[in-house]
Amino acid sequence: MESPRPRLLLVEDDRALTGLLADLLTEEGYEVDVAGDGHSGLHHALTRDYQLMVVDRGLPALDGLALVARLRARGVTCPVLLLTARGSVDDRVEGLDAGAEDYLVKPFEVAELLARLRALRRRHPEAAGWLPLGRRRLDVDNRRVLDGAGEIPLSAREFAVLHALAGRPTKVFTRAELLSTVFDNADAPGTVDACVHHLRRKLGRDAVRTVHGLGYRLGPG
Repeated sequence: MESPRPRLLLVEDDRALTGLLADLLTEEGYEVDVAGDGHSGLHHALTRDYQLMVVDRGLPALDGLALVARLRARGVTCPVLLLTARGSVDDRVEGLDAGAEDYLVKPFEVAELLARLRALRRRHPEAAGWLPLGRRRLDVDNRRVLDGAGEIPLSAREFAVLHALAGRPTKVFTRAELLSTVFDNADAPGTVDACVHHLRRKLGRDAVRTVHGLGYRLGPG
């Protein structure tokens, strides 16, 4: 059930460094997409699912901190490793507060970068390309749910709701939060309830738990 190749977005404007890192990350087993500025990185990250991102802080058009902040505001929770030439404590704190999970100062050893990415994957199961769902798994790369009997078909909306819940399994999501993160506020609140109803029919009533007066959270499956 393991995802074959985790997807990684590399956002870096230094072409020589980009080429070097892209080759090394590909050899490490990642499927690598490259963006040379912040706006391109934002477009990639909002139109495709990634398990990890490596983002340079000093990007043209839109700097790395602003890029990460915009992604977090849009509900993109993919772990981000920031690269920077700034090594002060204040700079590191600023990067982490913007929403990055880790921070690596240039120049760095490639071995350390790869080790930090492996550590991020261990700390964030979604970075390995799947999320646990009790006795099942959510295959993030291929947008499907797997159990011992095979695949359980879901619609795109059902998968999106389940992905949001599974990405933060202890959080209670209000309907408004799910509308914002999953449907971009384009649908009526009843859309969320309908998706939850269909998920329970396909996965069992315990798959999604109702927290009365608040919203929904992932169930035990």
